[in-house]
Amino acid sequence: MDGSRAYERQLAPMRSSVAWGVLGLVIERPSYGWELVQRFSRTYGEMVALTHSGQIYTALDALRRRSLIEEVSAGEPRGRRPKPHYRATEQGVRAYEDWLLIQLEEERQRQRLFARQIALLEPGVALEVMDRYEEECLTDAEGASPAQTEREGVASRLADQDEQLTLEARLSWIRYVREELGDLMGRPPEGER
Repeated sequence: MDGSRAYERQLAPMRSSVAWGVLGLVIERPSYGWELVQRFSRTYGEMVALTHSGQIYTALDALRRRSLIEEVSAGEPRGRRPKPHYRATEQGVRAYEDWLLIQLEEERQRQRLFARQIALLEPGVALEVMDRYEEECLTDAEGASPAQTEREGVASRLADQDEQLTLEARLSWIRYVREELGDLMGRPPEGER
C-alpha cells in the first residue's frame, strides 16, 4: 500500500461502537486490556455486545494508531510481564466529545426520517405501525441494570432519566400522529376534494 493510501485509511471515520466505547472507558480512567473487557461488559451490557474479548484489543490497536490513546507505565510488575495500560490523549478526548454530538444529530435525523416514512403509508397501515411502535417503546422502558460504582450509578441515572423523558416525548408524539392520521382518514383522497 502506498503512503497516500495509508494516510487516507488513517483518516477514515472510525465507525466501531466497540472502539468508541473503549475510548470512553479509557477517558474515564486509564486501564489495561482485560480490565477493559470486564468494564466494557459491565458498562455497556447488551447495548454494545462483544462477540469475543479480542474486539477490545483490536479497538485498543485502532485507537492507538489514531493517536486517541497512548500507552503509559503501569509501575513495577511483581514477577510477571507488565500489562500495558492506556490513557486517552487530548486528541482522543476531543474526538470522543465530537462523536457524542454526532450521535445525537444522527438520532435526530433517524427520527425525522421515521416521521416522513410514516406519513407515506396509508393512514390505517400507519396507525398499525404506530401501535407496534408504542408497544416497543413501552417494552424497552422496562428493566434497568444495577450500578456497581459511583460513576456507573450516575451513568444509570442519566440513562434512566433520558429514557423516561424520551418515552414521554415519544408517547406524546404517537398521540399526535394518531390524531393527524385519524383526521386524514376522515378526509377524501387528495384528488377527490
